[in-house]
Amino acid sequence: MQTQHPQLFSFEFYPPKTEEGAASLQVVHDNLAKLSPDFFSVTFGAGGSTRDKTFDAVVDIQSKGVAAAPHLSCVASTKENIRSILKDYQEHGIHKIVALRGDLPSGMMSAGEFRYANELVAFIRQETGDHFQIHVAAYPEVHPQAANAAEDFKNFKRKVDAGANAAITQYFYNAEAYFYFVDTCEKNGISIPIVPGIMPVTQYTQLFRFSEMCGADIPRWMRKRLEGFGDDRASIQAFGLDLVSDLCQRLLDAGAPGLHFYTMNQSAPTLAILDNLRR
Repeated sequence: MQTQHPQLFSFEFYPPKTEEGAASLQVVHDNLAKLSPDFFSVTFGAGGSTRDKTFDAVVDIQSKGVAAAPHLSCVASTKENIRSILKDYQEHGIHKIVALRGDLPSGMMSAGEFRYANELVAFIRQETGDHFQIHVAAYPEVHPQAANAAEDFKNFKRKVDAGANAAITQYFYNAEAYFYFVDTCEKNGISIPIVPGIMPVTQYTQLFRFSEMCGADIPRWMRKRLEGFGDDRASIQAFGLDLVSDLCQRLLDAGAPGLHFYTMNQSAPTLAILDNLRR
């Protein structure tokens, strides 16, 4: 398995759109902060649509004592506005960034001055040196827009060569895909931490929709089990908790450098998984 790194946990939020959402996220943050995570990351809407909200959430989190890692995307970005954002984050003591290509919003024709995430990573390094620890995305099951697995891996290596410090994977439910991806990294001289992204299972319809969009595979046996529960949400959640807990334990036992949870701004599903791992 991969080079040994300390096993660290991190949690992802999306910026709240309303005062009620902000109050709810505060409770979620407080519940998860008790676990002393390595950092909280905050997403960046398509085309930079949540830029200000992301910034506000990141600064608020950082002020409460846990490191915050804003997402920063290429789409609709210019060198000048990225330079300005980086300066603002530096001034607020932010030292971690998740650098992504990002998604084009519907109807947007131009991607901006950065076409790919490796260009954004290189620009961050050029502008700020080693100030930021840069995390990038990895796709053990292959990016949905990649021509093939080999080209997708080349794209990933370009991000590493540009200066990425660590990678966070798209979520998956097939551990073998992750193990194979890590082995491929090691064979190609890539030794940065490859942190598995974990999506708790709380309902089937939403999970299916997300997975269709991002290219994450829901294995047939898992899909059939979830479909069989129908509207029985309690059974879906119990099944999901056992399934994802087992996946996390297997990943950690095999040397994964930690886990990154896509919380969907909820704390209970993630806390239940981590409680299972402590038993």
